[in-house]
Amino acid sequence: MDRSDSLVSSSREQLMGYRRANDLMEPRMTYSRELQIKTTLQELLIYIIFLTDTCILSFGMVNSNMYHLNKILEHLFLENAVEDGPNFKSVQSMADFWQFAEGPLLDGLYWNTWYNDKEMSENKSFIYYENLVLGVAQLRQLKVRNNTCNVHPYFRNFTKTCFSSYSFRHEERAPLRFKNSSEWLYSNAKLDEWHWGKVGIYSSGGYIAILSLTKEDSLSLIQYLKRNSWLTRGTRVVFIDFTVYNANVNLFGVTRLTTEFPATGGAIPSWQFHSVKLLRYVTFYDYFLGSCEIIFCLFTFTFVIQEAIKLKKQKWDYFRSVWNLLDVLLVMISFISIGFNVYRTCKVSLLIEKLLSTPNHYANFHFLAYWQTQYNNMIAITVFFAWIKIFKFISFNKTMSQLSSTLSRCAKDIIGFAIMFFIIFFSYAQLGYLIFGSQVDEFSSFPNCIFTQFRIILGDFNFEEIEQANRILGPLYFITFVFFVFFVLLNMFLAIINDTYSQVKADFSVHKNEFEISDLIKKSYERALVKLRLKKATEKDMTRDVYETAEQQNRKKLQKDLKTKGHSTARTEEILHGHGKTKDKLSLEEEKSEGTSEETHSLLPRQK
Repeated sequence: MDRSDSLVSSSREQLMGYRRANDLMEPRMTYSRELQIKTTLQELLIYIIFLTDTCILSFGMVNSNMYHLNKILEHLFLENAVEDGPNFKSVQSMADFWQFAEGPLLDGLYWNTWYNDKEMSENKSFIYYENLVLGVAQLRQLKVRNNTCNVHPYFRNFTKTCFSSYSFRHEERAPLRFKNSSEWLYSNAKLDEWHWGKVGIYSSGGYIAILSLTKEDSLSLIQYLKRNSWLTRGTRVVFIDFTVYNANVNLFGVTRLTTEFPATGGAIPSWQFHSVKLLRYVTFYDYFLGSCEIIFCLFTFTFVIQEAIKLKKQKWDYFRSVWNLLDVLLVMISFISIGFNVYRTCKVSLLIEKLLSTPNHYANFHFLAYWQTQYNNMIAITVFFAWIKIFKFISFNKTMSQLSSTLSRCAKDIIGFAIMFFIIFFSYAQLGYLIFGSQVDEFSSFPNCIFTQFRIILGDFNFEEIEQANRILGPLYFITFVFFVFFVLLNMFLAIINDTYSQVKADFSVHKNEFEISDLIKKSYERALVKLRLKKATEKDMTRDVYETAEQQNRKKLQKDLKTKGHSTARTEEILHGHGKTKDKLSLEEEKSEGTSEETHSLLPRQK
């Protein structure tokens, strides 16, 4: 019994020693956590400045006037029609196309009189009296050669000509009917600009007919082309391109009306309207945006330096972090945006100077409008990922930690579930394409089937068309797809996330709460009260303040000694950072020792 009493006494003294050490250690751990949160908040503040600058730039490129300009052009060229004739949306044959070109197209392009039929003072066309037509419009067609497809032997005696679907190697480039006129000669493209239509992808060359500055001359040219069969069975697509400029809102309206003539016959119309701001620096607000662009460039170069330093320290471990990969993606998109901005500014100036010198030529702004749109898309993606990166700075919050832990824990289960889900999903997509592809527009191609099935999951579908295409397999396909995908697989997906979140939440409830941002706010508030002498400082606060002061003094002294020995600023910060990590590790080891001591005490025999 004496021996057990001595063991108990020794264990109690050791436990009391650990507790006293822990009491002295608690301010150190709190200060370390507080310093970490303060550093993170400082980085977050700087990043919010960058994010605000990026948002100002992105919203400065888009405004509601772009939407209104597109809408008035769409209404004018797509919905207007001559008496007993088609508008552009209803073009279904070559005859409809020529009727549209002779009527609504020319009526929309040439505005030389006011609403009261008085002549306009300026000898130029202003659509809706506000939008100046730059240069003239052009018609461009692409054709395929004869005998470019294989005819079955049974029908070779009945079919002497054969024109395949469009492809670049089947394209017709030989002179057509009249070799002394430019409309009948093939023109190579100056810019490698391909167009993705509804039926195919088309090159940027072709047979080009340029309209005139007056409506009468343009009508004569269109009638001349129609009379001499400029469009033939080999024609696969016709483009109508023109550009307008609105000085009131400093916007370019770049329009392309496309009519495809597939090998099956008929016509398929489509259109593109791009409202873009190519002349960037006109108003004071534009120059303000220019200063924001300079700030954006400075931030981008700063991020490059930071990521280079981080890569040098971490080496290949750098690429194991998702946040580092996101930083690399942001930097790459930012550099692409800066490079295109410089290119666009120079290119627009040269193009406008050339246009002013030759006003009776076609102004090809489509290339710049297309890439300006892509530039806007890149900036939109940059802003999206920039907002996502905020999660990196608020990850110390308990709720965010639970979210990230839930996603990381159930990642393997979700990957396994995704494999099973997409096997069933693509099986149904292939089934729908093979059964309904020739009759239902939503299933006319395999990508359309995939998007249609996602729409069915969300409740947006047309059951009547499926049933009409196949009265037996249509309802069977629909019922089984909804049952297996919607009622079974999606609920399994939700069950995986809910179960993992419950486990994570239970684990977090057991752990001791760390120093949170709310504690930092509360602590700052109490310190302010103490400084204003509205509250007395407690013994714990005094101990913590003494430790923090000593810690700061030691840090400054160590930093001064390192610089005296010739270490660079970056190397000094690296050593100090490692020093802080070492102290935190020692603190954790002491906590574990305390837990071991308590466990040993509980296993000793009690004194009777």
